[in-house]
Amino acid sequence: MRQPLVAGNWKLNGSREMVDTLLSELTTALGDGVTAEVAVCPPFVYLQDASRALGGTDIVLGAQDVCAEDEGAFTGEVSAPMLRDVGCRYIIVGHSERRSLYHESDEWVARKFAAVLRSGLTPILCVGESLEERNAGVTEAVVARQLEAVVEQVGAEVMGDCVVAYEPVWAIGTGLTATPEQAQSVHAYLRSRLRAVGAAADQTRLLYGGSVKPDNAAQLFAMPDIDGGLIGGASLQAETFLAICRAA
Repeated sequence: MRQPLVAGNWKLNGSREMVDTLLSELTTALGDGVTAEVAVCPPFVYLQDASRALGGTDIVLGAQDVCAEDEGAFTGEVSAPMLRDVGCRYIIVGHSERRSLYHESDEWVARKFAAVLRSGLTPILCVGESLEERNAGVTEAVVARQLEAVVEQVGAEVMGDCVVAYEPVWAIGTGLTATPEQAQSVHAYLRSRLRAVGAAADQTRLLYGGSVKPDNAAQLFAMPDIDGGLIGGASLQAETFLAICRAA
């Protein structure tokens, strides 16, 4: 049985004071009805602070992005071995904001995914369609393309131990949310594509992200192919994030 995972993506938010306060509140209350695995993904500059704060707790650390290279003359980049060194277990790759704002291609995302695997960490691959693509009826084609670019790079056999997060671009930070049935439909399709390429599809955890809140989390997580969530803004407030974790 797949253990649910709830990962908080802090994006470009935070301070040292926030790290101390938020993680103290989370670690104090986490044992109260939470059986899901819980991860937080702060900005790079706060990873060391977060790693210290989480030491000896059940919350694991993740990063929001990674360089496709392990070392070298790549000014401003952060490698997967570096992230492993500060205590990360998960690394997000291919978030829609990286794809749209920084023009990361499917192939570039796949290289980052491979770099995470080389370091012994677990990638969280984000896939998802824009509103225009959904309205055009090409959601499945878009997420299949994004997923299969990674499979072509790393092979199907490793996918069972990785995480895929479906994040409809039109629902990220907009207040709009896919209905549980809409989300389940895409998750079921992703699992079918993994199965079709020879991956251990029933082992792969599939997360939903896109304006998840305490009042819709339980309905989303009750769907058979949704194994938790990648949470944005709601992960910045302890009680809100904890409520979502309990729902999983």
